[in-house]
Amino acid sequence: MKKAVSVFLTVILALSQLFALTGCEKNPEEKTKFNNYYFDYFDTATTVSGYASSQEEFDAVCEDVKALLSEYHRLFDIYNRYKDVNNLAIINDLDNGKHTKVTVDKKIIDMLTFAKEMYEKTNGNVNVAMGSVLSIWHNYRNDGLDNPAEAELPPMELLKEAAKHTDINDLIIDSENNTVFLADPKMTLDVGAVAKGYAVEQVAKALEEKGVTGYLLNVGGNVKTIGLANGEKWKAGIENPDRDDKDKPFIEYVKVAGESIVTSGSYQRFYIVNGENYHHIIDPVTLMPGTKYRSVSVITNDSGMGDALSTALFLMSYEDGQKLVESTENVEAMWVMNDGEQLYSAGFEAYTFEYVPQK
Repeated sequence: MKKAVSVFLTVILALSQLFALTGCEKNPEEKTKFNNYYFDYFDTATTVSGYASSQEEFDAVCEDVKALLSEYHRLFDIYNRYKDVNNLAIINDLDNGKHTKVTVDKKIIDMLTFAKEMYEKTNGNVNVAMGSVLSIWHNYRNDGLDNPAEAELPPMELLKEAAKHTDINDLIIDSENNTVFLADPKMTLDVGAVAKGYAVEQVAKALEEKGVTGYLLNVGGNVKTIGLANGEKWKAGIENPDRDDKDKPFIEYVKVAGESIVTSGSYQRFYIVNGENYHHIIDPVTLMPGTKYRSVSVITNDSGMGDALSTALFLMSYEDGQKLVESTENVEAMWVMNDGEQLYSAGFEAYTFEYVPQK
């Protein structure tokens, strides 16, 4: 996880530099741009960029962001338990070999309901009920990062046995009574494909309801913009998945205002076994990391949707992915193929621009 945080921090700092470089000339009526960083939520680094009349005004917004991210982080955490919080880790717990019905905050109900909708929309490529499989990969990946010389792949027999316990229909959500129950005692939840993006979207909505505008949230590379950047669209760079190309940190530049930009890629969270990269985006059919692309980036109005769709598109064929994008309103995507070729949905290039660094 330390390696992942380091990677995300590098990206965030590079993006922040890009935003600063592409700012316009300031006049007396314009607000000042501020930045702040956090390292405590969703196992990644977060930056808040915004235009405010004063440091105090900006700090107040940051405190709201921090409090909301903290709440969603604790609720959606599958690894840790917190005092007086019935979170996903509690839902995953067993009592005498069985799961119990857990009363939870409505925020969990709403997120899991959204996750089920994404399961249907992506034909099962986003499945929060895959915890039994993903936990195996998580453990082997962490062991491999801690002891690279002894890194190994999970046995396929172990993965196949775990895959028998990933039926999303065994996730029982009672919205009326705010309870969640896992009917299969060997099933666990892993919301990595939706929780971060969903939380970012809810934070942005809460800020908008307070009248906040002119801000950008970047949680581990999951970017959400709120309004304009001091009267102009935000300018953002999409990461180059080729980490060896030091001269080209970004492969595309886009302008957005209100939209989210989310990328899923093989370079983000991985470990090495016998010289091969094994990343964290696991195909529910092969039970192995997806191999079709280097990365997929999605631009959409909803950060939660962007998070889920970037994962799904990374695992789907290009043809099926294009159909999914075309059938979904306000969604555009860019695929980076294994040979480096960049392919786009019909409306993606309307967001792009040619970036010329200021001297």
